[in-house]
Formats: sequence, structure tokens, C-alpha cells
Amino acid sequence: MKVRERFRAPKSVKLRDEDAGLTPLREKNGEKNGEKNGGAKQRERAATSDLIGQVAHFQEMLYASHQQKLLLVLQGMDTAGKDGTTRALFSQISPMGLQATGFAAPTERERAHDFLWRVHAHVPGNGQIAVFNRSHYEDVLVPRVLGDIDGKETKRRYAHIRDFERMLAESGTTVVKVFLHISKDEQKKRLQERLDDPEKHWKFDPTDIKVREQWDAYQRAYEDAIAATNLDHAPWYIVPADSKTHRNLIVAHLLLETMEAMKLSWPAPKADLGTVKLE
Repeated sequence: MKVRERFRAPKSVKLRDEDAGLTPLREKNGEKNGEKNGGAKQRERAATSDLIGQVAHFQEMLYASHQQKLLLVLQGMDTAGKDGTTRALFSQISPMGLQATGFAAPTERERAHDFLWRVHAHVPGNGQIAVFNRSHYEDVLVPRVLGDIDGKETKRRYAHIRDFERMLAESGTTVVKVFLHISKDEQKKRLQERLDDPEKHWKFDPTDIKVREQWDAYQRAYEDAIAATNLDHAPWYIVPADSKTHRNLIVAHLLLETMEAMKLSWPAPKADLGTVKLE
């Protein structure tokens, strides 16, 4: 079974903490001679590096042909690994043709427009891969949990998102949306690591504590968001994210399989280069 099929979000989504710790690709390969967890992680890092090398080949082809584009949306609770996943996936890729955008709380100017206004300027152009570290979904998830929009407005915004993503797909953008599913216990561990390490204090935001208190509300909001917008032209994938190395391995597989399905090719030369001889 393809990884894209295995991790595609079902029609009815239920986010359970116990699923966040699963490592199905690791379990499939089995342990080697009583190997400890560290050995499995080393293999996952090596496998991810190999996959990303293949992704880099397709990315160069995408950039050279300048016909299609790819949008990767990364969503998840705080500490789920959106930054880490981005670093791992694109460590071997040329910055040419690649852009990453993080969406924080909207500014006053952004709030004066429709909620998709600030997003559209960052979608990929021909030959580009764009990564959204958080995305247009934040402008539904957060106000819904905070009570700033009601159920009617929530449904209206998801309808707008479906139209927006269909427009992207119909204009040549391959859309891939990944929910990095972390458990509440693992988030606690990672937040505490930030508090305990002075070099990671910059990552900690006091609002993280408030958001953590609303954990169940955010899980329900994500379930509804995924179910409302999980379409073939803009699919959602739910990736267990308690293990960083396993998370990266899965997303690397998803990215590679997606680019293989794009049927990319090198552009035709502008002249018959076989007859060109340099002096």
C-alpha cells in the first residue's frame, strides 16, 4: 500500500492521543536482533535522507520545467514539529524554487480584508514548492475555539477554503495537507524542554499554556476542519508525530509519492544540443 493511501485522512476523523505515538513504518520493518529504539531512529534518519535526495531530483525537474507547482500545508498543535519537518524535508533542496511561509496572528491590515487575502500572495508560482507552516486554516480554527465566529461562519469559511483550494488545483497547483498529530503528553514534554533550556526560551510563548488548556476544543476543531476539506484535489494526511524521526520519514514518503504522481519531465532543449561543439 502506498504511504499516501495509508495515511490519508478518513471521512470520519477521530484524533486519539494513542494514535500519535504509532510508528507503523518502523513496525513493518521489524526490529533487528533485539535492536533498541535508537537504532530504529538511525535507520529512519538514513531512509529519510535517501527519500529527500530523490525529492531534490524531482524539485530540480519541477523548477526547470516551470509548468506545475506544489503547495505543502503543515498544521498541528504547538510543538508538533512543523519547523522540524520543514528543515528535514528540504535540507538537500536548492533554495531556488522553494519558499516557506509561517502564518502568525493576522495584523490589523490583514484583518481589514477577507481571511484568505493574506494567504493568496504566498501560494507557489510555476516551478515552485511552497510550504505553509500553519496556514489559512488558522483563521478558522483559532477564532472558532475562542468563540469569535459561530458555527454558521465556520461552515462558510470552510466553503471558501474548498473553493480556494479547488481554484489552486485547477490552475496547476498540487495541494498536500499534513496534520502532524502529537499527543498531549508529548507536547507537555516538549514544552518543558523549552522551559528548561535557555537556548530554547525564544520558542516559548506564554499563550502556549492557554492553548494547551483548550486542547480538547482544538482537537474537535481539527477533526471538523479535516473532515470538511478532505478532497481528492486537496487531500489531508494524518501523520503520527510523537516520534520526530518517524514523522519525518512518513512526510518524506508523502512528498516523494506526490511528486512522482505529478509526472514531471525535463523541458525540451531550445536547440539541438547534440550538434553543439565548444571550442
